[in-house]
Amino acid sequence: MNLLSIFSDRRLWILIVLIAMVFFIVDLFYLSVRRKKMLAKVNLKKSDSEQDKNHWLQSISGALNKIFSGDEDDIKAKFIAAGFYNGAKYASYFMPVKYGALILGGIAIYLLGLEKHWSSTSYIIYGSLWLLFTLIFPDSFLASRAKNLKHKISGNLPYLLDLMAVCVQTGMTIEAAMQYLSLEMKGFDDDISYLLDKTNDRARIVGMERSLDELQIRVPTTEIQSFVMTLKQSMHHGTSIYQVLSTLSSDMREVQVLELEEKVGKLSSKMSIPLILFIMVPIVILIAAPGVMRMLL
Repeated sequence: MNLLSIFSDRRLWILIVLIAMVFFIVDLFYLSVRRKKMLAKVNLKKSDSEQDKNHWLQSISGALNKIFSGDEDDIKAKFIAAGFYNGAKYASYFMPVKYGALILGGIAIYLLGLEKHWSSTSYIIYGSLWLLFTLIFPDSFLASRAKNLKHKISGNLPYLLDLMAVCVQTGMTIEAAMQYLSLEMKGFDDDISYLLDKTNDRARIVGMERSLDELQIRVPTTEIQSFVMTLKQSMHHGTSIYQVLSTLSSDMREVQVLELEEKVGKLSSKMSIPLILFIMVPIVILIAAPGVMRMLL
């Protein structure tokens, strides 16, 4: 094999590009960490004793987020919406893990292709599939979890309304009832407990009305919207909220029953195609097969 054929090999250039990308990222990590150490020496950053134990990991992940234009606040919001409430912790490692898996998978595909003697078309197909998987699957997984979490919170909201109605009837204010239920709901539903706790924390800073608006933005469902509007109306007009909460809770349960009945009603039409394909067609074949065989014989 001469020197010209070696440099014309596409697989060699692919490996060179992957190695260059790895060295480029490592170099950027090194420059980022070195810059932060220099800033710490001139007291523009906190001293090393005041830094977190995982400071170097956060520096690496922050640099990689900047490389690939990852908005850490947006990623943090996605993790919190999906039920991972340590969003700040997970968000800093999301982009490094995502693109690290992309690079390592690309190298693994290249090495496997060398062993199996793949063609250029095979490299393109498997590389494209791995690229789509690593770029789409993590965000799709978080979006799916966020959707299921919203449905779960909406389904358990009537229990919260009943408990809040009892608390209000005993003489508690809305703020006191929400603070009490944020502790009591931990044994029943951690997600609702977190939402109440977050709403109480925001209420101490910006007020209850604005914190309820943020709750409605955080969980944009019809049930939460009704819940927020009921509480805001009670705070504005000073009306009794016990009967309203009880009525709202019963209405939500009726809506859930109607949705369940609708799903059961659709089940018969969905099952008709499998019944025809896997039951009716084999029966027709079994009945007609003997006659057809006699005619052929």
